[in-house]
Amino acid sequence: MRRKDREVTEERWIVEFLHRQPFGFLATAANGEPHLNSNLYVYDEDAHAIYLHTARVGRTRAEIGAGTAVCFTVAEMGRLLPAAEALEFSVEYASVMIFGQAHLVEDVERKRQTLQLMLDKYAPHLQPSTDYRPITTDELKRTSVFEVVIDHWTAKQKKVPEDFPGAFRYGDPDIFKE
Repeated sequence: MRRKDREVTEERWIVEFLHRQPFGFLATAANGEPHLNSNLYVYDEDAHAIYLHTARVGRTRAEIGAGTAVCFTVAEMGRLLPAAEALEFSVEYASVMIFGQAHLVEDVERKRQTLQLMLDKYAPHLQPSTDYRPITTDELKRTSVFEVVIDHWTAKQKKVPEDFPGAFRYGDPDIFKE
């Protein structure tokens, strides 16, 4: 970590950050060519692993074998921080970078449990068998589920006081009003 003043080492902060972020980026490489794929995901604290899914066929599925080294990153952008000099403009941010080994989840029940964890994360107000039909075996055959076993992670955050002069959110339409 180059900027030790922005390093986050508190594990609870990292875990909570992973739980609340909506998506992340899985980085792989094959034949010397990098590949970055955005994914919905779920972090399972008990397994200390990230789970994601893709189609049965595709680049991610082709690149991930048993124990493929990967990097998975989640991030959020805060306010933009203007300055008197263009070079000094900055931004608030937070991110977690995970390094680990990815493999395909083959066990049908584990796949079902993992996909249900994802449904619970993204639609916690909806219940299987009440609000939607539970995942079928046929549907499980049409998807690939991956587990990223976490070897280690790093986290960083830049946050400034709320009264930082001129701070604004990207895309905020009110900044253009007089």
